[in-house]
Amino acid sequence: MEEIEKLREYIEKSNRIVFFGGAGVSTESGIPDFRSKDGLYNQHDVNFEKYRPEYLLSHSCLRDEPEVYFEFHRQKMDTRNIEPNDAHRYLVELEKRGKLSAIVTQNIDGLHQKAGSKKVFEIHGSALRNYCMKCGKRYDANYIFDSKEEIPHCTCGGIIRPDITLYEEGLPEEAVNGAIKAIREADLLIIGGTSLTVYPAASYINYFRGKYLVVINESDLSIPRSENTLILHEKIGKVFRQLSNYDGQ
Repeated sequence: MEEIEKLREYIEKSNRIVFFGGAGVSTESGIPDFRSKDGLYNQHDVNFEKYRPEYLLSHSCLRDEPEVYFEFHRQKMDTRNIEPNDAHRYLVELEKRGKLSAIVTQNIDGLHQKAGSKKVFEIHGSALRNYCMKCGKRYDANYIFDSKEEIPHCTCGGIIRPDITLYEEGLPEEAVNGAIKAIREADLLIIGGTSLTVYPAASYINYFRGKYLVVINESDLSIPRSENTLILHEKIGKVFRQLSNYDGQ
């Protein structure tokens, strides 16, 4: 409990907290991560076993084999009925208290907003938004998943795709700029549920110049450490539940 007390102390001393999170934030909601033994990349699905997981989430797949891409997307990326967990909810409380200035997420599930967070930078986009690749017309979260077409088309004839960043694509400039600015101005950066192996997103933590750095991740991460660096090898939901008990929520 000493580490939890130290984290609580850091939070109380800080007023510009930024949370940088990855797939591990949503695993308690039932969404698999990517690289663990039970993760998306290790699920042996007969329909996709001849493909590399990175290919199924790539621009090349969308361009060259759209029927494969959309089958995979519909089977693996539908988070519409998934509910936020304790990690998402605790961050909402931090924001309401005026402590949390922003969330930077690599996830595309929209669970931070569903929980009630207001300032979220989705640097890999969201599976809950769709748009036409030809005319740019926007479509709601249900369109691709509910479409009767194998490859969903817009009224203009263009293909409708999810607003997520695929392999081989650049990250959304507005979200990236907002994320970097928030990290640069933070006095406490909490990194949680991410292996920091996906670039360029993982490099954004290098913009942090604040006093306190906290890492909550089950596996170890290679990051610079100082006397104000706190490492917790735990599930992030468990840590935030303990913090909630401290805070009387």
